[in-house]
Amino acid sequence: MMTTYSQYIADENSMCQFGAKLVQAICNIQNNETVVLYLNGELGAGKTTLSRGIIQSLGHQGNVKSPTYTLVEEYHLPQKQVYHFDLYRLSDPEELEFIGIRDYFKANSLCLIEWAEKGQGLLAEADLLINIEYADFARNIQLVATTQLGEKILQNLTALDG
Repeated sequence: MMTTYSQYIADENSMCQFGAKLVQAICNIQNNETVVLYLNGELGAGKTTLSRGIIQSLGHQGNVKSPTYTLVEEYHLPQKQVYHFDLYRLSDPEELEFIGIRDYFKANSLCLIEWAEKGQGLLAEADLLINIEYADFARNIQLVATTQLGEKILQNLTALDG
């Protein structure tokens, strides 16, 4: 059975704080595995805001912009290598071969993938599916573990809730 975790996110600041908590749950696992997160939601739902919270909580000081035109933004941070993908403008999954997509899924990396369905067949399996839905002006976020690593992350996240 797949484990899930849900949370109500009141505003943009809460989304960034949730990203920081998620990173803590990921970093509490003592291994150097690749962690793959698929960020799902409509345009404007908060995928990039969540990514910003994750990336900045790992120590990035600058802006975190959506890689809509570049496909991927790289962040080489002390704890992890973070690769933030936005595949919204991808017209053919084969385009991912040209950027060397498989090279990004390496040890001690965190891959955040927006619009993952557009890269179907070429992406690494998600450890967590992160589904963000509108709830009036707020958001509901649901995380679904799809691997053992994803299960461990959700266990850690639940433990952080107290």
